[in-house]
Amino acid sequence: MSYRALARSVPVPFLPLGLLARLPYAMTPLGTLLVLEPAGGHTFAGLAAGAQSVAIAVSGLAAGALAARFGARRLGMVLAVLNALAVLGLVLASDRPAMFAAAVLVGLTQPHVGLLVRVHWAAALGGSPLLRTGFAYEGAVDELSFVLGPAVVGLLAVGGSWPLLGMAVLLVGAALPLSTMYSHVGGGVRGGGRVPWAPMTVLTVGMAAVGAVFGSVQVAVTASAGNAGGRYALLGLGSVVAGVAYAWLPARFGVRARYVTFSATLVAGMMVLAFGARDWPAPAILAAGVVIAPYMITLYTLTETVTPRAGLPLAMGVLGAGGPVGTAVGQAVTGRLVDTAGLTAAWFAPLGCAAVGLVVALLGRSRVTPPSRRRPWRRGTGPAGCRPPS
Repeated sequence: MSYRALARSVPVPFLPLGLLARLPYAMTPLGTLLVLEPAGGHTFAGLAAGAQSVAIAVSGLAAGALAARFGARRLGMVLAVLNALAVLGLVLASDRPAMFAAAVLVGLTQPHVGLLVRVHWAAALGGSPLLRTGFAYEGAVDELSFVLGPAVVGLLAVGGSWPLLGMAVLLVGAALPLSTMYSHVGGGVRGGGRVPWAPMTVLTVGMAAVGAVFGSVQVAVTASAGNAGGRYALLGLGSVVAGVAYAWLPARFGVRARYVTFSATLVAGMMVLAFGARDWPAPAILAAGVVIAPYMITLYTLTETVTPRAGLPLAMGVLGAGGPVGTAVGQAVTGRLVDTAGLTAAWFAPLGCAAVGLVVALLGRSRVTPPSRRRPWRRGTGPAGCRPPS
């Protein structure tokens, strides 16, 4: 089924609003750091952004169950309004406790557009071959939003709180009207079915490791001189390029072999970043982004491989939660490094996070493809996106 048929299945504004509505999520970490660092320093900003990432993970786990109970439309409308109010609260906060609380509220009220749009597709297209096209499209748009979001922050960062005000405008102008177009029913997304916790633990820790890479790069880029948003967008740009090329990998390159291989290339890419960011920041960040997408796509593919179909929604939610938790750790640790050891040392934090992912892959590779579930990789299978749903 074609993307043209997918576009015809929804109102005309649905797809463009779906992209714009994702931008606040992609803008949140960097926008929060840019506002908090001048007021509280790198350590405070890193801790607050880390707490915000944990809040995003918690709210993401809850969003699927709430959408199943109350419907994606109602939940999306409420969260869009609450998140806009929380963002404005962060703009108005004048002391550290208020800033910290507002940052956490921004995380707890995230509208999770990527998740709710997928619930909409499941309800509207369930049983149709077009559903797979819808999920593939969502993966591509997720990745694009993580390129555009930081770039928008960079463009607005000249005005202090302007990135956060831009987020509030997008929440009201895009996320809220988009939510009125969601299917009213929750699509039966209740997280039912058996989840294989042994392999999912390995994969979720792996996702947390790459989340920590994102968090540490965010803090290090923000602490650097220059356009932080534009530089961080290079990480997403490199990831988009590699994600497109991933589909051309030969079928004989098995998914478990990919897991170990791309865990190793993630370490290599972060090594380039650690040694190159000081003198050549833009090329080093772009090169680091190239190694991220293959690693993350492989984690999603392995999750689909080891999980029975009935348990896949919950398994995907658990995997997705690992990213924000890791981001929180990376932000907090790297913020402390910037304050105590300097920016040069902070650029080595992503390398340490990637090394954790490689160790997990080497120790856990025998668990991620049980013999009863082992099946060959086929081009075009598995999620197309490279990031946890927003």
